[in-house]
Amino acid sequence: MLNHRQRPFSFVLVAIFTVVSELLSAGHALAQEMPQARLPTVVLQAGLHQITAELARTPQQQQIGMMMRTQMAQHEGMLFVFDDVSPRCFWMKNTLLPLSIAFIADDGTIVNLADMQARSEASHCSTKPVRFAL
Repeated sequence: MLNHRQRPFSFVLVAIFTVVSELLSAGHALAQEMPQARLPTVVLQAGLHQITAELARTPQQQQIGMMMRTQMAQHEGMLFVFDDVSPRCFWMKNTLLPLSIAFIADDGTIVNLADMQARSEASHCSTKPVRFAL
């Protein structure tokens, strides 16, 4: 139980926490309304195909991914590079383009592929732990 001198301080803390939470939520919502700037790219060779892939390395880059983009050129994509090997799942809630994803093992082999529909909340997961997704 708080005495009368402690109450105003606790109300201030609650108010500060509420404002900070709302600002963080607004920032997260804003990030989902705008595509992220193009990321640095790498050129990948897949058989006869050459793919120019943006590198999503940080958790924030990976969270935003291809959300809110309205176009993507043929033979372009995004390579998600994770710090560890784990099962990976992706969804397309705020992604406006249908995409295919390749889950890739450390040795470069494709573990599995999935076709993903735009604006879908369906999860598409790797069948084995992987470090990369393209």
